[in-house]
Amino acid sequence: MLVGGLLIEYFVVLAKVVGQKIKRDASVKSHRPETRTGCCAMMRINGRYTRKYKVVNFIADHNGHDLVSPSKTHFLRSHRRITDVQAQQADDISSSGIAPKAGYYLMSKQMGGHENVGFIFEDYKNYLRSKRTIEMKIGDIGGVLKYLQQKQLANPNFFYAIQVDEDDLIANIIWVDAQMMVDYSHFGDVVSFNTTYRKNKEGRPFALFVGVNHHKQTIVFDASLLYDETTSTFVWLFDTFARAMSGKQPKTILTDQDANGKSFGNNMA
Repeated sequence: MLVGGLLIEYFVVLAKVVGQKIKRDASVKSHRPETRTGCCAMMRINGRYTRKYKVVNFIADHNGHDLVSPSKTHFLRSHRRITDVQAQQADDISSSGIAPKAGYYLMSKQMGGHENVGFIFEDYKNYLRSKRTIEMKIGDIGGVLKYLQQKQLANPNFFYAIQVDEDDLIANIIWVDAQMMVDYSHFGDVVSFNTTYRKNKEGRPFALFVGVNHHKQTIVFDASLLYDETTSTFVWLFDTFARAMSGKQPKTILTDQDANGKSFGNNMA
Protein backbone atom coordinates (compact mmCIF):
# COMPACT_ATOMS: atom_id res chain seq x y z
CA MET A 1 0.00 0.00 0.00
CA LEU A 2 1.05 3.63 -0.57
CA VAL A 3 1.20 6.04 2.35
CA GLY A 4 2.36 9.55 1.46
CA GLY A 5 4.46 8.27 -1.43
CA LEU A 6 5.93 5.52 0.73
CA LEU A 7 5.33 1.94 -0.33
CA ILE A 8 4.66 -0.38 2.60
CA GLU A 9 4.39 -4.13 2.13
CA TYR A 10 3.74 -6.85 4.71
CA PHE A 11 4.63 -10.49 4.14
CA VAL A 12 3.03 -13.00 6.51
CA VAL A 13 2.65 -16.78 6.60
CA LEU A 14 -0.55 -18.61 5.69
CA ALA A 15 -0.92 -19.77 9.29
CA LYS A 16 -1.40 -16.21 10.57
CA VAL A 17 -4.83 -15.43 12.05
CA VAL A 18 -6.57 -12.58 10.26
CA GLY A 19 -9.91 -11.31 11.52
CA GLN A 20 -12.43 -13.40 13.39
CA LYS A 21 -12.61 -17.15 13.57
CA ILE A 22 -14.20 -18.79 10.54
CA LYS A 23 -17.85 -19.60 11.15
CA ARG A 24 -18.76 -23.18 10.41
CA ASP A 25 -22.13 -23.83 8.79
CA ALA A 26 -23.57 -27.12 10.04
CA SER A 27 -25.37 -27.63 6.71
CA VAL A 28 -22.10 -27.78 4.77
CA LYS A 29 -21.19 -31.36 3.94
CA SER A 30 -17.42 -30.94 4.06
CA HIS A 31 -15.47 -28.13 5.67
CA ARG A 32 -12.04 -26.98 4.66
CA PRO A 33 -9.46 -27.71 7.36
CA GLU A 34 -8.48 -24.83 9.64
CA THR A 35 -4.84 -23.98 8.87
CA ARG A 36 -4.44 -20.76 10.86
CA THR A 37 -2.46 -21.13 14.07
CA GLY A 38 -1.76 -17.53 15.08
CA CYS A 39 1.81 -17.51 13.79
CA CYS A 40 3.29 -14.00 13.94
CA ALA A 41 6.29 -14.55 11.68
CA MET A 42 6.39 -11.63 9.24
CA MET A 43 8.48 -9.17 7.29
CA ARG A 44 7.73 -5.52 6.57
CA ILE A 45 9.50 -3.56 3.86
CA ASN A 46 9.33 0.12 2.95
CA GLY A 47 10.21 1.61 -0.40
CA ARG A 48 9.82 4.66 -2.59
CA TYR A 49 9.54 5.34 -6.30
CA THR A 50 13.32 4.97 -6.57
CA ARG A 51 12.71 1.21 -6.34
CA LYS A 52 14.96 0.98 -3.31
CA TYR A 53 13.48 -1.12 -0.53
CA LYS A 54 14.37 -1.49 3.12
CA VAL A 55 13.43 -4.22 5.57
CA VAL A 56 12.16 -2.34 8.63
CA ASN A 57 10.71 -5.22 10.63
CA PHE A 58 11.40 -8.96 10.60
CA ILE A 59 10.06 -11.67 12.92
CA ALA A 60 11.50 -15.09 12.16
CA ASP A 61 9.95 -17.11 14.98
CA HIS A 62 7.21 -19.54 13.99
CA ASN A 63 4.89 -21.00 16.61
CA GLY A 64 5.54 -24.66 15.92
CA HIS A 65 3.35 -25.19 12.85
CA ASP A 66 4.60 -27.29 9.96
CA LEU A 67 6.41 -25.47 7.18
CA VAL A 68 5.86 -26.21 3.51
CA SER A 69 8.80 -28.06 2.04
CA PRO A 70 10.47 -26.56 -1.05
CA SER A 71 9.20 -29.49 -3.12
CA LYS A 72 5.59 -28.53 -2.34
CA THR A 73 5.70 -24.73 -2.63
CA HIS A 74 4.08 -24.97 -6.06
CA PHE A 75 0.83 -25.91 -4.27
CA LEU A 76 0.68 -22.55 -2.47
CA ARG A 77 -1.78 -20.10 -3.99
CA SER A 78 0.77 -17.28 -3.80
CA HIS A 79 3.20 -19.30 -5.92
CA ARG A 80 0.75 -20.29 -8.66
CA ARG A 81 0.24 -18.32 -11.86
CA ILE A 82 -0.55 -19.13 -15.48
CA THR A 83 1.70 -17.03 -17.70
CA ASP A 84 0.55 -15.56 -21.01
CA VAL A 85 2.62 -18.14 -22.90
CA GLN A 86 1.10 -20.98 -20.88
CA ALA A 87 -2.40 -19.58 -21.42
CA GLN A 88 -1.84 -19.56 -25.18
CA GLN A 89 -0.54 -23.12 -25.03
CA ALA A 90 -3.58 -24.19 -23.00
CA ASP A 91 -5.83 -22.58 -25.63
CA ASP A 92 -4.04 -24.42 -28.44
CA ILE A 93 -4.27 -27.74 -26.59
CA SER A 94 -7.97 -27.25 -25.82
CA SER A 95 -8.82 -26.22 -29.40
CA SER A 96 -7.14 -29.43 -30.59
CA GLY A 97 -9.79 -31.41 -28.73
CA ILE A 98 -7.51 -32.63 -25.94
CA ALA A 99 -9.29 -33.05 -22.60
CA PRO A 100 -8.15 -30.86 -19.66
CA LYS A 101 -6.54 -33.72 -17.72
CA ALA A 102 -4.57 -34.86 -20.75
CA GLY A 103 -3.68 -31.25 -21.58
CA TYR A 104 -2.30 -30.56 -18.12
CA TYR A 105 -0.37 -33.85 -18.20
CA LEU A 106 1.14 -32.84 -21.55
CA MET A 107 2.31 -29.48 -20.19
CA SER A 108 3.72 -31.20 -17.09
CA LYS A 109 5.73 -33.61 -19.25
CA GLN A 110 7.11 -30.72 -21.28
CA MET A 111 8.21 -28.91 -18.10
CA GLY A 112 9.81 -31.98 -16.55
CA GLY A 113 7.16 -32.56 -13.88
CA HIS A 114 4.05 -30.89 -12.45
CA GLU A 115 6.15 -29.16 -9.78
CA ASN A 116 7.78 -27.08 -12.55
CA VAL A 117 4.59 -25.99 -14.31
CA GLY A 118 3.83 -23.10 -11.95
CA PHE A 119 0.19 -23.99 -11.33
CA ILE A 120 -1.95 -27.00 -10.47
CA PHE A 121 -4.59 -28.85 -12.47
CA GLU A 122 -7.45 -26.95 -10.80
CA ASP A 123 -5.93 -23.66 -12.03
CA TYR A 124 -5.70 -25.09 -15.53
CA LYS A 125 -9.30 -26.28 -15.49
CA ASN A 126 -10.57 -23.01 -14.00
CA TYR A 127 -8.77 -21.03 -16.70
CA LEU A 128 -10.39 -23.04 -19.49
CA ARG A 129 -13.79 -22.79 -17.78
CA SER A 130 -13.56 -19.00 -17.40
CA LYS A 131 -12.47 -18.64 -21.02
CA ARG A 132 -15.38 -20.78 -22.22
CA THR A 133 -17.75 -18.68 -20.11
CA ILE A 134 -16.52 -15.51 -21.79
CA GLU A 135 -16.72 -17.03 -25.26
CA MET A 136 -20.10 -18.55 -24.51
CA LYS A 137 -21.59 -15.09 -23.96
CA ILE A 138 -21.01 -14.25 -27.62
CA GLY A 139 -21.27 -17.72 -29.17
CA ASP A 140 -24.16 -19.82 -30.40
CA ILE A 141 -24.63 -21.59 -27.06
CA GLY A 142 -24.51 -18.24 -25.30
CA GLY A 143 -27.37 -17.03 -27.50
CA VAL A 144 -29.43 -20.10 -26.65
CA LEU A 145 -28.83 -19.73 -22.91
CA LYS A 146 -29.67 -16.04 -23.01
CA TYR A 147 -32.92 -16.82 -24.85
CA LEU A 148 -33.90 -19.52 -22.34
CA GLN A 149 -33.15 -17.27 -19.38
CA GLN A 150 -35.25 -14.48 -20.88
CA LYS A 151 -38.15 -16.88 -21.50
CA GLN A 152 -38.04 -18.07 -17.90
CA LEU A 153 -37.98 -14.49 -16.61
CA ALA A 154 -41.05 -13.72 -18.73
CA ASN A 155 -42.87 -16.85 -17.55
CA PRO A 156 -41.75 -18.74 -14.41
CA ASN A 157 -43.52 -21.85 -15.75
CA PHE A 158 -41.01 -22.04 -18.58
CA PHE A 159 -38.71 -25.01 -17.93
CA TYR A 160 -35.23 -25.71 -19.19
CA ALA A 161 -32.37 -27.93 -18.06
CA ILE A 162 -28.74 -28.31 -19.03
CA GLN A 163 -26.42 -31.27 -18.66
CA VAL A 164 -22.65 -30.78 -18.67
CA ASP A 165 -19.95 -33.37 -19.24
CA GLU A 166 -16.95 -34.18 -17.04
CA ASP A 167 -15.08 -31.19 -18.48
CA ASP A 168 -17.95 -28.82 -17.60
CA LEU A 169 -18.86 -28.37 -21.26
CA ILE A 170 -22.54 -28.12 -22.13
CA ALA A 171 -23.62 -31.47 -23.54
CA ASN A 172 -27.45 -31.51 -23.64
CA ILE A 173 -30.21 -28.90 -23.40
CA ILE A 174 -33.98 -29.36 -23.10
CA TRP A 175 -36.68 -26.72 -22.83
CA VAL A 176 -40.46 -26.86 -22.35
CA ASP A 177 -42.77 -23.85 -22.35
CA ALA A 178 -46.08 -23.45 -20.51
CA GLN A 179 -48.23 -24.28 -23.56
CA MET A 180 -46.28 -27.50 -24.12
CA MET A 181 -47.03 -28.50 -20.53
CA VAL A 182 -50.75 -27.84 -21.00
CA ASP A 183 -50.84 -29.77 -24.27
CA TYR A 184 -48.99 -32.70 -22.72
CA SER A 185 -51.40 -32.85 -19.79
CA HIS A 186 -54.27 -33.34 -22.28
CA PHE A 187 -52.66 -35.27 -25.13
CA GLY A 188 -49.56 -36.89 -23.63
CA ASP A 189 -50.77 -40.48 -23.44
CA VAL A 190 -49.13 -41.28 -26.77
CA VAL A 191 -45.98 -39.45 -27.84
CA SER A 192 -43.53 -39.80 -30.67
CA PHE A 193 -39.84 -39.27 -30.03
CA ASN A 194 -37.41 -38.78 -32.87
CA THR A 195 -34.27 -37.01 -33.95
CA THR A 196 -35.11 -36.81 -37.64
CA TYR A 197 -34.40 -33.08 -37.55
CA ARG A 198 -30.72 -33.83 -37.07
CA LYS A 199 -28.14 -32.58 -37.42
CA ASN A 200 -26.90 -29.05 -37.14
CA LYS A 201 -23.49 -27.94 -38.40
CA GLU A 202 -21.82 -29.18 -35.21
CA GLY A 203 -23.32 -32.63 -35.78
CA ARG A 204 -25.67 -32.42 -32.81
CA PRO A 205 -29.10 -34.07 -33.12
CA PHE A 206 -32.19 -31.96 -32.46
CA ALA A 207 -34.80 -34.10 -30.70
CA LEU A 208 -38.53 -33.62 -30.16
CA PHE A 209 -41.34 -35.24 -28.21
CA VAL A 210 -44.47 -34.70 -30.30
CA GLY A 211 -48.11 -35.77 -30.16
CA VAL A 212 -51.49 -35.25 -31.82
CA ASN A 213 -54.36 -33.16 -30.45
CA HIS A 214 -58.11 -33.70 -30.86
CA HIS A 215 -58.01 -31.88 -34.21
CA LYS A 216 -55.44 -34.38 -35.47
CA GLN A 217 -52.84 -31.62 -35.50
CA THR A 218 -49.22 -32.27 -34.57
CA ILE A 219 -48.22 -30.63 -31.30
CA VAL A 220 -44.75 -30.31 -29.79
CA PHE A 221 -44.13 -31.19 -26.15
CA ASP A 222 -40.47 -30.17 -25.88
CA ALA A 223 -37.31 -29.28 -27.76
CA SER A 224 -33.88 -30.76 -27.07
CA LEU A 225 -30.42 -30.13 -28.42
CA LEU A 226 -28.34 -33.24 -27.73
CA TYR A 227 -24.66 -34.06 -27.84
CA ASP A 228 -25.14 -37.58 -29.17
CA GLU A 229 -27.63 -40.46 -29.29
CA THR A 230 -26.14 -42.71 -26.64
CA THR A 231 -27.95 -44.58 -23.88
CA SER A 232 -26.75 -42.17 -21.19
CA THR A 233 -28.04 -39.18 -23.16
CA PHE A 234 -31.48 -40.73 -23.60
CA VAL A 235 -31.65 -41.64 -19.90
CA TRP A 236 -30.99 -38.01 -18.94
CA LEU A 237 -33.42 -36.70 -21.56
CA PHE A 238 -36.34 -38.98 -20.64
CA ASP A 239 -35.86 -38.43 -16.90
CA THR A 240 -35.65 -34.66 -17.32
CA PHE A 241 -38.68 -34.58 -19.62
CA ALA A 242 -40.72 -36.49 -17.03
CA ARG A 243 -39.57 -34.05 -14.34
CA ALA A 244 -40.64 -31.11 -16.49
CA MET A 245 -44.08 -32.69 -16.83
CA SER A 246 -44.51 -33.12 -13.05
CA GLY A 247 -43.70 -36.82 -13.25
CA LYS A 248 -46.43 -37.75 -15.74
CA GLN A 249 -45.24 -40.42 -18.16
CA PRO A 250 -46.80 -41.39 -21.49
CA LYS A 251 -48.52 -44.73 -21.89
CA THR A 252 -46.98 -45.31 -25.31
CA ILE A 253 -43.84 -43.97 -26.99
CA LEU A 254 -43.24 -44.25 -30.73
CA THR A 255 -39.61 -43.81 -31.74
CA ASP A 256 -37.33 -44.02 -34.73
CA GLN A 257 -34.38 -44.88 -32.49
CA ASP A 258 -32.29 -48.02 -32.27
CA ALA A 259 -32.13 -50.26 -29.23
CA ASN A 260 -30.71 -47.46 -27.08
CA GLY A 261 -33.69 -45.18 -27.49
CA LYS A 262 -36.28 -47.94 -27.60
CA SER A 263 -35.17 -49.63 -24.39
CA PHE A 264 -35.37 -46.45 -22.37
CA GLY A 265 -38.55 -45.45 -24.11
CA ASN A 266 -40.08 -48.71 -22.91
CA ASN A 267 -38.81 -48.11 -19.37
CA MET A 268 -40.25 -44.61 -19.38
CA ALA A 269 -43.63 -45.80 -20.61
